[in-house]
Amino acid sequence: MSDSGARRRWRWLSVLVFAVALYVIVRAADTPQGDKPPPAKASASPRTPSPGSAAPSPSPPADSSYDPADYSSQVLTRARQTGVSAQLLMAILCNEAYKPHSPAFERAWQKFKPDAAFGIADMHRATFDEVKQGRDFAGRSWEELPDDRDLAVEAEAWYLHDLAARLPAHWSASYPKSDLLALGYNTGAGDMLAFAGGATPGSQARSYLERLHANWDKAGRAVGVG
Repeated sequence: MSDSGARRRWRWLSVLVFAVALYVIVRAADTPQGDKPPPAKASASPRTPSPGSAAPSPSPPADSSYDPADYSSQVLTRARQTGVSAQLLMAILCNEAYKPHSPAFERAWQKFKPDAAFGIADMHRATFDEVKQGRDFAGRSWEELPDDRDLAVEAEAWYLHDLAARLPAHWSASYPKSDLLALGYNTGAGDMLAFAGGATPGSQARSYLERLHANWDKAGRAVGVG
């Protein structure tokens, strides 16, 4: 092995060790030490519910345990508000549940990787700042997403709404609308339109779509569809 190859190997090994150590430290810091769990922490910035909004979402748990189905009420409310499929909203949450969503972990990881996504819908800062324009949550900030899961679902729903508005009335590819919107959520509006026109998704996009299909029935049961 060349010296440059060895250096690259050690660099990636160091990153992996750091990530594992960071996860262990955050889990240990967030785990209640007594017999009774501590009171739930309030959101960093109290949310004023939008007209017709769901009840405020429960405070995220201190540890990384998370089940998207626990937020079916918020998903149904935001689906009705934005005119998008509740099953698609929930399926995307299931797709994005691949990593811990403890607020402390997300913030610790963001310090290591500044371009990381926030919240249970894994939304990047630029996307959130674009989606919130002219909406009831225009005054909210991207940094609040880990603490307010209803806000994360609301932003996810409006982003899917905006992606749907960009789809043409007819497209040449054989993908159903839900698949194209999920691909758009994962790769961006430009790629979504390219896929609608017949472009072949890359391996990452195909994997995302496969996971969506695997989660589809579970998501439907969570929101009472099918």
